[in-house]
Amino acid sequence: MYRKIMMTIAILMLLNMIIGCTAKEPVIKATADVADVKQQLEKFAPVEIAYDGSQLSEGDHQALLKLVEAAKLMDQIFLRQVYDKNPAIAEALQTDKPGYEVLKAYFDVNFGPFDRLDEDKPFINPEEAKPKGANYYPADMTKEEFEQWLKDHPEDEKAFTGYFTVIRRQGDQLVAVPYNEAYKVFLQPAASLLKEAAQLTDNPSLKTFLNSRAEAFLSNDYFQSDMDWMDLKDHAIEVVIGPYEVYEDELFGYKAAFESFITLVDPVDSEKLRAITQYLNELEMRLPIPDQYKNPNRGSESPLMVVNEVFTGGDTKAGVQTIAFNLPNDERVREAKGSKKVMLKNVSKAKYDMILTPIIQRVMAEKDQSRVSFDAFFYHVLLHEMVHGIGPGTIMKDGQETTVNRELKELYSVLEEAKADVVGLHLFPYMVEVGVFTPEVGAQVYASFVGSIFRSVRFGIDEAHGGANAITLNYLMEKGAVAFDPVGERFSVVDEKIEAGMRDLSHDLLMIQALGDYDRARAFVERYRKSSPELETVLRKLEGVPVDIRPVFAVEEELGE
Repeated sequence: MYRKIMMTIAILMLLNMIIGCTAKEPVIKATADVADVKQQLEKFAPVEIAYDGSQLSEGDHQALLKLVEAAKLMDQIFLRQVYDKNPAIAEALQTDKPGYEVLKAYFDVNFGPFDRLDEDKPFINPEEAKPKGANYYPADMTKEEFEQWLKDHPEDEKAFTGYFTVIRRQGDQLVAVPYNEAYKVFLQPAASLLKEAAQLTDNPSLKTFLNSRAEAFLSNDYFQSDMDWMDLKDHAIEVVIGPYEVYEDELFGYKAAFESFITLVDPVDSEKLRAITQYLNELEMRLPIPDQYKNPNRGSESPLMVVNEVFTGGDTKAGVQTIAFNLPNDERVREAKGSKKVMLKNVSKAKYDMILTPIIQRVMAEKDQSRVSFDAFFYHVLLHEMVHGIGPGTIMKDGQETTVNRELKELYSVLEEAKADVVGLHLFPYMVEVGVFTPEVGAQVYASFVGSIFRSVRFGIDEAHGGANAITLNYLMEKGAVAFDPVGERFSVVDEKIEAGMRDLSHDLLMIQALGDYDRARAFVERYRKSSPELETVLRKLEGVPVDIRPVFAVEEELGE
């Protein structure tokens, strides 16, 4: 079905090109030096992502293949969400012109002509900058125009600031177009594939979710399917598919990008780590902020899954690969049911072995090199995802109920990622105290995290995760909790100050969120989200170490791709 859909779209694109080709400029007018692009591409190490389907029934195996086909449609939607010219550029790259093979490969990594490792610098048509609002808004629309429109048309606020609409011009008017209309050509066949998978699977809860998510693709209402996703149980296939994260919208942080994770559950590790969920209320009450800002009713259910990735699509495939996620983002679902934390173990292990281990050997002091481990890295990522589900979410501001996301706008993502990292570290000793993690892992977690900072900032500090790590490093250095040796050019954890530094940074981030204070958030980000001479020194030592992995999915061979 996927190939038929793409063939139809290709024919439509070709007809459009034929109709208007005589008056149009070339789609690709200029490119960066291909050798430079190849160097950037090589920062992503190809890694085969295989899967063991022996745990699946025949019905579930066939359902899995249908889900991969649906996930590939999320690639097509996200490609269009990133940049309005992406489909035409992708088509123009389908030639044997010298250098185009490299350009196409890096275009595919980035889902567009903008280098996600280099502050979205364009490597195709270098004079055309990426719009801050991606393709969610008219490219020529300013922030001020959007805000003025809402002042003049307050009845439009819900639709305009909602997760699941794009803003378009209609004459001299701005209008909100629901996703189910804007991406109908992809969402209708994706819904059909989900329904086919629902018929094939043996699991009743997965069947329910796939059917309700199919309906959501057609109705643009994702609430019930998010609730059904939270209710998945005894399932071998863990699937996420639809619009979720708002990182791509750097103008306001309102619009959700389409993504997909098709994974298989690791039942042994999932059970081992599930014990942590019983401590959610205790974690909430241990946040270093006044009790009035704590939110113990944010949801008592918090399923925790350890999975192995089979395929990803859309937003999560672009650039740096995700190692864990915490969804859904709908505060109504979080209030009712909490959120689900999903850990991608095979991806995490690949990154630890190929990237983090050589980084730590080059940039961390000798005393800290012996205090790192995959378990400490992996379990901190676990707590990071748990912490996304606690703390301020729905808040009161000026007597009105609102959300942290809405108040902090484009700054929300970077501060939320920093909060999840740091609060997770602040709470780690308590989880050792209650026996969830061993003292050995507790002794390794700070060095493992500080070492991982240098992995993340290589993504670029304008990216949410890289920016969050730059904020954390600069704050901790200011507090004396992390030190730099200019002679050996290595960083180290200052044992007697690290816990206090994590507590203070946790407090500052959580209070910005609790108050929904945009001005304070902006000042904080401007102060700490920056590179430093010390950071630049160690980054120069990482030449030759991959920045991230580039997954090669074995399941695509099975589909004949």
